[in-house]
Amino acid sequence: MEKQHLKVCITGAGGNLAYCFLPMLVTGQVFGTQTTIDLTLLDLPQKEYVLKGIALELEDGAFPLLKKVDFGCNPRNMFDQCNVVIFMGGASRQPGQERRDLLKVNGFIFKEQAEALNDVAADNCKCLVVANPCNTNCHILQKYCTKIPKKNFTCLNRLDHNRALNQISRKLNADFSKIKKITVWGNHSAHLYADLSNAEYNGQKIQDVLNDESYIQKDFINIVQQRGAEVLYQKKKPAVLSGATAISDHLKDWYFGTPQGDWVSMGLISDGSYGVPEGLVFSFPATCENFEYKIVQGLEFSDFAKEKLKIAIDELVEERDEAVEAILVDTKGSRQEL
Repeated sequence: MEKQHLKVCITGAGGNLAYCFLPMLVTGQVFGTQTTIDLTLLDLPQKEYVLKGIALELEDGAFPLLKKVDFGCNPRNMFDQCNVVIFMGGASRQPGQERRDLLKVNGFIFKEQAEALNDVAADNCKCLVVANPCNTNCHILQKYCTKIPKKNFTCLNRLDHNRALNQISRKLNADFSKIKKITVWGNHSAHLYADLSNAEYNGQKIQDVLNDESYIQKDFINIVQQRGAEVLYQKKKPAVLSGATAISDHLKDWYFGTPQGDWVSMGLISDGSYGVPEGLVFSFPATCENFEYKIVQGLEFSDFAKEKLKIAIDELVEERDEAVEAILVDTKGSRQEL
C-alpha cells in the first residue's frame, strides 16, 4: 500500500475515551502503518491544560507515524483542512435534566461544530460521531454542514455490533472469524435490534445451529441492549476500552474495507433502504471499500424483525424531531446560555 497522510481531529480529546483511543491511532492500528498523521485535539477551554499534557505525552512517545500534534478550544482552528474528524465530545445528562434539554444542549454543540466544519475542513472530510445520542448528534452535524457529502457522515453503532459478536462467540464457543453477517439495526440505545436472521457460523445459518428461538428473540437481544448499562453499573464509569476499540474497528473497516463475505453495522444516513425514512441516521449492515460504504441490500424480514425495526425507527424519528425543533425554537440560544 502506498504511503498516505491524514490530518485527524478528535473532539472531547481531554476525556478518558480519547485517551484510550489515541495509542491505537498513533501506532497504526486504525489507518495502518503506511499512513502518517497530523493530529489536532479539541476540547473546552477548561481542558486545555489536559490537552497540553496529552500532547506532551504523544511527543514523548516518539511515535513514527505521528508527524505533528496541536490542541485548542476553537473548532475552526482544529478542523482546518482535516481529512477525518472523530466527534467524542458532547454534553452528558445532568441530575434533574430532562431528556429534551440534553438534546437541545447537544444540538447547539453539534450545530456550532458543523458550521465550523463546513467553513474549514477538507471537502471530502470523513466524520464519525461517537458522543451520545450519537445517531441524533450525527443528524444535526450533517444537517448544518452542507459542504461535505452526506455519505461522509457516520456514527458509532459498532460497539453494539461487537457486543453481539462476542455474545454469539461465547454461546457457540467459536472463534470470531467463523461468525459472519451479524447486524445491529437502529439506534445506539436500549431499543436497538440485534439481528441474527442472516448471521452465519462456518457457512451455516446461526438460527439453525442454535435452534433456540427464545434465546435469539429475547435473551440475546436483551443482553446486547443492556450491556452498556451493565458495564456502567459494575465500573461506575462508561465503557471506554471497548468503546475505543469499536471506534478503531469502525474507522479501520471503513478505510481498508470489510472482509470478503461479511459486513459490519454502521450508523449511516438512510437512503430509504428497508423502509427507514430517508435522511434518518440509522444503523445498517454495510460493506466498505476504499473509505466508502454501501448498505447491504436484499435482506428479508420476519414479522418479529419488522416490529423491532419499527420500534427503532419510531424512537429515532422522535429523538431527531425533538432535537431539530429545540434548535429551531431557540435559534438565539448559545452553548454558554444553555
